[in-house]
Amino acid sequence: MDDTILNFIGGSYRQGSERKTFPNFNPATGEQIGLVQEASADDVADAVAAAKKALQGPWGKMTTAERVKLISAVATEIERRSDDFLEAEVADTGKPRGVASHIDIPRGAANFRMFADVISTIPGEAFTTDTPDGGQANNYTVRKPKGVIAVICPWNFPLLLMTWKVGPALACGNTVVVKPSEETPRTATLLGEVMNAVGMPEGVYNVVHGFGPNSAGEFLTSNSEVDAITFTGETGTGQAIMQKAAMGVRDVSFELGGKNPAIVFADADLDKAVEGLSRAVFLNTGQVCLGTERVYVERPIYEEFVERLAAAGKGFKPGVIDDPTYLGPLISAEHRDKVLGYYSRAVDEGATVVTGGGVPKVENAQADGFFVEPTVWTGLSHDSTVMREEIFGPCCGVIPFDAEDEVIALANDSPYGLCASIWTENMSRGHRVAASMDVGVCWVNSWFLRDLRTAFGGSGHSGIGREGGVHSLEFYTELTNICVKL
Repeated sequence: MDDTILNFIGGSYRQGSERKTFPNFNPATGEQIGLVQEASADDVADAVAAAKKALQGPWGKMTTAERVKLISAVATEIERRSDDFLEAEVADTGKPRGVASHIDIPRGAANFRMFADVISTIPGEAFTTDTPDGGQANNYTVRKPKGVIAVICPWNFPLLLMTWKVGPALACGNTVVVKPSEETPRTATLLGEVMNAVGMPEGVYNVVHGFGPNSAGEFLTSNSEVDAITFTGETGTGQAIMQKAAMGVRDVSFELGGKNPAIVFADADLDKAVEGLSRAVFLNTGQVCLGTERVYVERPIYEEFVERLAAAGKGFKPGVIDDPTYLGPLISAEHRDKVLGYYSRAVDEGATVVTGGGVPKVENAQADGFFVEPTVWTGLSHDSTVMREEIFGPCCGVIPFDAEDEVIALANDSPYGLCASIWTENMSRGHRVAASMDVGVCWVNSWFLRDLRTAFGGSGHSGIGREGGVHSLEFYTELTNICVKL
């Protein structure tokens, strides 16, 4: 991809009207690899206007079948250009090609294809009602697009999480203005080429680049012509967006932060638990909203579990890109410093560092990248800062427990409620404990195993609403009930 990253508005690529730019870095090398054109307030207004105009044009007049055909073509074109998307995603994130090629890019295509299928098969609702005069009335519902949707995306899985929102929004007949993270602008921009290639009408898909306050993010969420806002990211940012959305009483769908627990019972298959939780803690260098940072282990297997999880952490090789155990960098120097600050705080709060705890020695060309060591702590109090606050790095604290009721209370003692995982060979216990978790998603003997038709989202400080399958339609459509007296 060209090293100048443009906004995509009304079907065309363009510079920011104020000619402001900001640098794009490769986190694995620390090198600047491009310049991003920052969208001005006028540019964002143009993008929203283009999206609104498209609703009145050919896009708004299409049948569901015609929309589905276009959206399916988008999925096919992403697959055809998977190498281009892979290079763009790896350049922005520094993540292993194995992760991006098996998770990020295929899911980007699957999100469009799955929601095209959902909108094609969703049943309507109809009732026959007796009327006071002895007659009858038929009631039925119709779904209509909500309008212009602001899609504000994070940097950890840029294509996956952006298409998770754009796919259902377009399937339901909406138009979108996407504001990708300033750290990872490339795949959202590249998707504009795909939209043009399949003949998507101008203005259906728009991309504006920039930051949050006093930049593209604030300009977009403050625009009164935006009908709804969907956001994945940090809880504090979500609260700021909610304040903007209150003006005009606009709907929001948020997936926010997490401090996700795992519970490992003594009867768990230890091989499965260590393998699953080594991914839950270290995958994508811990930059996963569903990642695990709190691990509670029943005391009889506690020491063995800690030893084996630490060994798994030591097996990752930060910076060695061609190695299958390559662990990528954190997204930025700023985020690396934040994570290292928590590493220091853990020691100050009494942690025993079983493995990691600092910056790895990287003996190759990636030496200036934003790497940290995979880290496992013991000896921390459940109430310590590093066991309460989301770190978003490749680390976890492991705490022993003795009783089921005790560990349920510990796992639920958090303002967050995104996900949890339970590890046990006793399925009665698995069902029972999973149902007691105050989270949106709970896995038993697995992690990150997703059926895209199921409800996904968090509770508490972890978000508002549910998306996935028919649940996405509740956010991306408005329902009108029509009553016809017979």
